[in-house]
Amino acid sequence: HFWQECQRMNSLVAEMVRSLSELELGFKGDLTMTDEMERLMDALYADVVPEAWVQISYPTQRPLGSWLADLQRRIAQLQEWVSDSGATPHITWISGFFNPNAFLTAVLQTSARASNVELDKLVISTEALKRHEADIEGPSRDGAFVGGLYLEGAGWDFQSIALTEQKPKETLSVMPVINVRAVEAKDHDFIGVFAAPVYRTQQRASTYVFTATLRTKIDPAKWVLAGTCLLLDPH
Repeated sequence: HFWQECQRMNSLVAEMVRSLSELELGFKGDLTMTDEMERLMDALYADVVPEAWVQISYPTQRPLGSWLADLQRRIAQLQEWVSDSGATPHITWISGFFNPNAFLTAVLQTSARASNVELDKLVISTEALKRHEADIEGPSRDGAFVGGLYLEGAGWDFQSIALTEQKPKETLSVMPVINVRAVEAKDHDFIGVFAAPVYRTQQRASTYVFTATLRTKIDPAKWVLAGTCLLLDPH
């Protein structure tokens, strides 16, 4: 999964460099301006991510400036892994993946090998911790610690580690570190939890990733009606 992420990032950056270099030559008069180059120029002026880049990247609703800052952070995570290859990250910024589902599949596969359980009998379970990213001193012992998720449609009580009512004018809540692990489907307990869909952006629908389990002391039906969900990139 890690190398696939690096390959996709390299392809994206290469296309950005190629198209921008081509556009620069067009400005200088060394190349004839094409429709593709004009579309790129229009997108840059409008602070919109060029469609040619979107097609080989990931779902986003960010303007170009914010997208570029986010891209730099994604590259930094990959570079950190390259420089520390072989070491298990203490915490993974799951929002920074091209393909977060592949990461979750890797968690399932690792657990299947360790417990000698068939892969198709395992499902992802999540447990929110009381800790923030800065408090994590080592990797998870039974899964993977992930960060970078936001809660929409509900508030989060850090003391009881459970869903709660949103505060006035609060639209998003930053989630604490979440331990993502594999459990056998037959042992997956949904009592006192809300099955929260996780989406990549606020477009929801087509950006669905997986379903997280969040503790709740309130009837889960309330969160269903509120459209409560987790988002990887709400910006």
